[in-house]
Amino acid sequence: MKTIKNNPNFHANNKHKSGYDLDLLCSSYPDLEPFVFENKYQTRTIDFANPKAVKALNTALLFAYYHIKFWEFPDTNLCPPIPGRVDYLHHVSDLLKQSNIHENINVLDIGTGASCIYPILGNAEYKWSFVGTDIDKESLKYAQNIISKNGLKNSISLRYQVNSSNILKGVLKEFDRFFLAICNPPFYKSEVEALEATTRKLKGLNKNDIVRNFSGTHNELWYQGGEKAFIHNYLYESSLFKNQCIWFTTLVSKKDLVRGMQVSLKKLGAKEIKIINMGQGNKISRIVAWTFK
Repeated sequence: MKTIKNNPNFHANNKHKSGYDLDLLCSSYPDLEPFVFENKYQTRTIDFANPKAVKALNTALLFAYYHIKFWEFPDTNLCPPIPGRVDYLHHVSDLLKQSNIHENINVLDIGTGASCIYPILGNAEYKWSFVGTDIDKESLKYAQNIISKNGLKNSISLRYQVNSSNILKGVLKEFDRFFLAICNPPFYKSEVEALEATTRKLKGLNKNDIVRNFSGTHNELWYQGGEKAFIHNYLYESSLFKNQCIWFTTLVSKKDLVRGMQVSLKKLGAKEIKIINMGQGNKISRIVAWTFK
């Protein structure tokens, strides 16, 4: 019984574009059941402002659709929304196909996080192999546990980024070659800005308590200078490793940043730049992709 509607603007290959089958999800992950209730519209749903309910729902999605058997990490870490994350992967898969890249695909995941979400989804959907990087040793510890307990050691490896100011420098090795790099950058400049955004979101959910429904640590949510500073650092560093990856990509939440990115990338020598729009909840997000090949 599909009772929670989802976003019709998701990619055609997204398993969740038509909504959630709560019966299937609860049978796949019984810990979801206590969070399911019938709202005033007589629709079965969960409280999307409750981080524990959100985490249970996303765990159930992984168990039901992506052959994951273990997905545990601290509640303080970011819980990624599975439908949006897998949408990114479907769009960049199209990008690779357009470049006649079809097999033995290896991917660099910048900022893989405690959830290891892009590598486990990308491997489940496309059999891609991954190298995931992060500046947080604790996050990498939990990600490695997820990899090990799901039998993915041969497909996913992790690297610690010692210098939090760097994106690619320090983790890419001379012999590395990737078809694709993906990145979901920190969106905020500070904790204050992140809290303001959370407050606005929760008002929309008619909640007064300031609790991030998808959680998140400071490394995951903010970066000195915010999204713009992170992305432009990434653009510059990609030009230093232009021969080691075919397509560099990133999510961009602020549309106003795209024009400046295009100008910078042209100056850095990018041969092709693509802007890929994605429907994400009630807003439009976008992927910016570029290549020096």
